[in-house]
Amino acid sequence: MKKIAILASGSGSNAEKIMEYFQDSEKAQIVLVASNKKEAYVLERAKKFSVPTFIFNRSDLEEGLLTRMLSGLEVDFVVLAGFLLKIPQGLIKAFPERIVNIHPALLPKYGGKGMYGMYVHQAVKNASDSETGITIHLVNENYDEGKVIFQAGVEVLETDTPEDIANKVHALEHKYFPNVIESLL
Repeated sequence: MKKIAILASGSGSNAEKIMEYFQDSEKAQIVLVASNKKEAYVLERAKKFSVPTFIFNRSDLEEGLLTRMLSGLEVDFVVLAGFLLKIPQGLIKAFPERIVNIHPALLPKYGGKGMYGMYVHQAVKNASDSETGITIHLVNENYDEGKVIFQAGVEVLETDTPEDIANKVHALEHKYFPNVIESLL
């Protein structure tokens, strides 16, 4: 049985879909949801699934406390689901090619520091792109530059607002992210 930890900074809708997906799995279980924000709604979502939670700060991340905790729990795979802090080299080395992230655009477009959530969808709208989507990728030392594992696209209409684009992208995230995670285990 593989052990998965989820790192999230916000609402946690992707994290919830992942917890739901693996709830009765014989292949993997979610052993921890960790957040750098004590008010993140993802922590409430974890309670619904009886998944332990952990709140940490930037220095806990950078100084290796989170890495030691994940290693102590014998975590096999780390999932970033709306996690906004840069992953330090120590965590990447502890989990080589075993940290995956989802990005709400078709990378390499609209990636990098500060490109998350509605900022991405607004950029897609401002550029009048006819397509956007999701990218699931391995995490390396640079924002949104790790090896691409999976991409799925969706049409963007001229009449779509950034909120409409966000809804279309969330549908793709919820549909594909849990399955892709399972395929990587």
